[in-house]
Amino acid sequence: MSEGSLQSVAPVFPVDDVDATARWYSDVLGFEFGAFPEDPPSEFAILSRDGVEIFLQRVEGYEKPDLSVRRAGGVWDAYLQVVGLSRIWDRIADLPGARGPEERWYGQREIEVRDPNGYLLVFAERTNGDES
Repeated sequence: MSEGSLQSVAPVFPVDDVDATARWYSDVLGFEFGAFPEDPPSEFAILSRDGVEIFLQRVEGYEKPDLSVRRAGGVWDAYLQVVGLSRIWDRIADLPGARGPEERWYGQREIEVRDPNGYLLVFAERTNGDES
């Protein structure tokens, strides 16, 4: 590993209620989390699953602006590359606003879901390989 090499990146989502949001990610998407402080209201949480992390920061009264109307196709907040997309779709298919799966011209099959704060998560799998 060379000095100064990048190892990972994590989106950081401001939210009004870190604890409720972390529970949603755990219950719906299977993320584990650590919230700080442990006693609510938490100020920060690290969500993790399969080496992927999403951070939550508490911003009292925060409401995410809806930017989807400003761009055809919407505005993504996190794009997660996966293997086994159908298993994730099984978890979210019945949620309000869940979309997909859709084959894209750029070689991806995608599904979308919004978290309780309005963040748009896209899960994508390369279509040149099989699902496992």
